[in-house]
Amino acid sequence: MHEKLTRALDRLDAGDWEGAHDIAQDDPGPEAAWLHAHLHRLEGDEGNAAYWYRRAGREPFPGTPEEERAALREALQA
Repeated sequence: MHEKLTRALDRLDAGDWEGAHDIAQDDPGPEAAWLHAHLHRLEGDEGNAAYWYRRAGREPFPGTPEEERAALREALQA
């Protein structure tokens, strides 16, 4: 269902932030907005991350980036 966004996470895991970002920004859905927020969180751009969390309808993730990425993967498999 969210194969494209899972590929984005795979790219991120491989160190391709730009490739993951390209995929996330081309998808208008809330899961992509969450991924987009995560990417900007990793980048250290908290203001941009906050914008994308709002677009996703979510509060900023309270755990570590690794925990958030695991939660994203889990949500994409649902």
